[in-house]
Amino acid sequence: MILAVTNQKGGVGKTTTSINLAAALARKGQRTLLVDLDPQGHSTLSFLDHESIDRSIYDVLVEPDVAAAEIIRPTTDECLDVAPARLSLAKFEGKLLGSFDGHYRLRDELKSIVKDYEFIVIDTPPTLGLLTVNALVFATHLLVPVQSSYLSLEGTVDLMDTVKRIRSRVNRRLQLLGVLITLHDNRTLLGREVVAKVRDMFGEKVFQTIISKSVRLEESPSYKSSIFTHAPRSSGAKQYAELGEEVMQRA
Repeated sequence: MILAVTNQKGGVGKTTTSINLAAALARKGQRTLLVDLDPQGHSTLSFLDHESIDRSIYDVLVEPDVAAAEIIRPTTDECLDVAPARLSLAKFEGKLLGSFDGHYRLRDELKSIVKDYEFIVIDTPPTLGLLTVNALVFATHLLVPVQSSYLSLEGTVDLMDTVKRIRSRVNRRLQLLGVLITLHDNRTLLGREVVAKVRDMFGEKVFQTIISKSVRLEESPSYKSSIFTHAPRSSGAKQYAELGEEVMQRA
């Protein structure tokens, strides 16, 4: 499964979900690759030191002599590798402006390593630009994190319209795996109302697992680790382990 974790709105737990879902799948013995397609590189920095990265996914996408296998790095988590990003990835859209194959670069450059993994998880930037479109063209499935607030629902319709266009034109296999409610506070009426609204909009596509607000989840990247290493007994670790199970069941 090639799973793009996507929402054009920032601050919805997209990177946190990419990091910890990938780690959860790897902990289940699933050979997993985390592809960091966000120029901020937060997924990368959750596992690797910036100074240790000489080549990144940007080089694979724009340099014809750089193969994907050359930039993929193992992590301290067994079964989990990372295709790292650096800030140079922000130049991707300008570099590929007007290129006839700009939407297909990720698919074309990573197809040689797909067979090496049970799961490829792609962390995308919070936009519907060329990088995100590349992820959607390459992916088989889509996971949409939605923060437990009404404002976070804005843009979801635009995202699904983009997915519909990509399915009809270039990637018929792309399908919505599920919608994940994140940063949830069940103590508030608003939080409970948003959960009901999301379930009404997306029905059975909404994961049963709900990710609660958590200080442990917020701080784990600064320790260069997933929640399972940083706080293995926390609610965040339990919830992302449950999400991993749900994703495997839907695969």
